[in-house]
Amino acid sequence: MIFTVAIDGPAASGKGTIGRALAAEFGFSHLDTGLLYRAVGARVMAGDDATAAARALRPDDLESPALRTAEIAAAASRCAVIAEVRAALLDFQRRMARREGGAVLDGRDIGTVVVPEAEVKLYVTAAPEVRAERRYLELVVKDPAVTRQGVLEDVLARDARDMGRVEAPLAAAPDALYLDTSEMSVEAALAAATALVRDRLPG
Repeated sequence: MIFTVAIDGPAASGKGTIGRALAAEFGFSHLDTGLLYRAVGARVMAGDDATAAARALRPDDLESPALRTAEIAAAASRCAVIAEVRAALLDFQRRMARREGGAVLDGRDIGTVVVPEAEVKLYVTAAPEVRAERRYLELVVKDPAVTRQGVLEDVLARDARDMGRVEAPLAAAPDALYLDTSEMSVEAALAAATALVRDRLPG
């Protein structure tokens, strides 16, 4: 069975958590496409050219826990506006999306560019202040110097870059199902997403 769940949305909206949970629930493979850009961003921070880094990316480059830092997230967002970087990573994502057995991909342009034919498209969002608080609580554990105001400014800057870029800007596909997690518990968001996918499964 080929069945793709495309999940888009801004930073810290909950799409990654939802994507992993849906993959586990339905036995699908999962790809956090943001990790591809984070891996490229990490290589750029180490001195590599962004496009060359994207073309040379290997699956094991996605395994490093260091990819979850705020600095690499910012570098990833800067790399994601480069058309050549996006093109280099597009085929990898499409192969993953349409593989046999079902797949869940989450990112910024999955339902609009990567897999516009996806069987389910979700646009997961939340208010910027809510997303910033989630990201702050995640980051402050690793870096006590992180501030709520700084994280909010970073979230707003990433939103502006992601939504304003010329190449594949962050946007909901016309047929996407909206899921606003601002006032939802994790459990409620997962239950809502699971129900939306189950309703569209064949058979």
